[in-house]
Amino acid sequence: MKFARSVIAASIALAALTGCNSDNSTTETYTEARFATYNLSFDRDTYEDLVFEMSMTRDDQTALINRYKNNDESLTEAKKATAQKIIQIRNVAETIQRTRPNVFLLAEFNNKGTGKDMRALDGFHNNYLAYAQNSQVEPISFEYRKNIATNTGKASGFDLNNDGEKTDIKDDAWGFGNYHGQYAFAVFSQFEIDESNVRTFQNFKWKDMPGYEESIRIVQCDDPSKFPEGMTCKSKWYEDEAWEQFPLSSKNHADIPVIIPTPTGEETIHFLVSHPTPPIWENIAEHNIKRNHAEIEFWNDYVESKNYMYDDNNVYGGLPADSKFVVAGDLNADPIQGDGDLTAINDLLKNPLVNISATIGYQTPTSKGGQECFDLGICTGDNKDTPYIEHITSKSGLRLDHVIPSQNLTVTDSGVFWPASDEDGYHLVYDEELGISKGVSSDHRMVWMNFDLTK
Repeated sequence: MKFARSVIAASIALAALTGCNSDNSTTETYTEARFATYNLSFDRDTYEDLVFEMSMTRDDQTALINRYKNNDESLTEAKKATAQKIIQIRNVAETIQRTRPNVFLLAEFNNKGTGKDMRALDGFHNNYLAYAQNSQVEPISFEYRKNIATNTGKASGFDLNNDGEKTDIKDDAWGFGNYHGQYAFAVFSQFEIDESNVRTFQNFKWKDMPGYEESIRIVQCDDPSKFPEGMTCKSKWYEDEAWEQFPLSSKNHADIPVIIPTPTGEETIHFLVSHPTPPIWENIAEHNIKRNHAEIEFWNDYVESKNYMYDDNNVYGGLPADSKFVVAGDLNADPIQGDGDLTAINDLLKNPLVNISATIGYQTPTSKGGQECFDLGICTGDNKDTPYIEHITSKSGLRLDHVIPSQNLTVTDSGVFWPASDEDGYHLVYDEELGISKGVSSDHRMVWMNFDLTK
């Protein structure tokens, strides 16, 4: 059983390798880079809630936390809840400062839907990451920060769940969300983002993906009482007008090229990011299972340079052949167990164009904390029989979060930031009062991977 070495030791080694020029008159070059994905669990009830928390100054954060920890009787319940949120944000920030990725995906970071409002994202960077959260860590900075537009909570105008009401939120939105922008995602990078070649696929239609020309149909036929009025077994679940407009992506699919200066010249790596819908909370058409599968299948087709997909600028085609890429995100799919159709995630992890030593081989990201989570009865018991406990990335006991590099990238190290009780950083994943989930930091763990840029 392989465990990743201490993430702090790996970070120190990475820092030593990356900056090759100390002369400020020349461009800093890198021989190694770390890419990561992290579901932050910042899914607040409103976007303004998140903006408020992220805009709080360091001094105001500290004052509120001190009052909370000292059981200040004048503190209202609302203020106590805010204090707990600030603690969570600080713990997430410390996790990032400990792992020190150069480029990473921030999943479940709400925005205003279009991704143009940067208040929350910049606030997180300037009021949390810019301050050392622990004496063992240093602040971290990302010059390039990018919000991504999302379909979550985006009004459809249709009764998509066939319950007789058009609410335009939750299951009646193009992606599940209580408002447009909930559960969105963003990207932070210390390397320049090649903005002129960024591609997003928010508006790519599901019907235009091969094999999905017609609406999905009712497949759970054992109980006709569950059929919406006028429907029978195998009826189309979505009306034709809705299906014509239905986007594939529950949030978005984005190709974010980053330009990395190396000793031998600039290297471009395409950061392919998404957050597919979870294959749970099903209806009788199994819409989430099918959509999760299709959202992951999209990346398989994209890296294989297929030509059916079109981006939001109406440019057709997948990734150019021989490109270097990293697929990353909370893909909500475990290759061995859990809910859903597991064929797409297995096809992606085993695609000949990816570095399978880092997806299913000896370089697959691991931790010691996953095993302990089951031993203490904290992780979901349904999945305790997983054959690869060291690979899991969420409290569900499943491997849901993935960093998947192309075959032409050389992996030097990888890990899941999930400290066990005898490791540094355990306080970031477990707290007696706040628990081991979204209260203390997140119900997911950061997954990271290092790449040698000299080969």
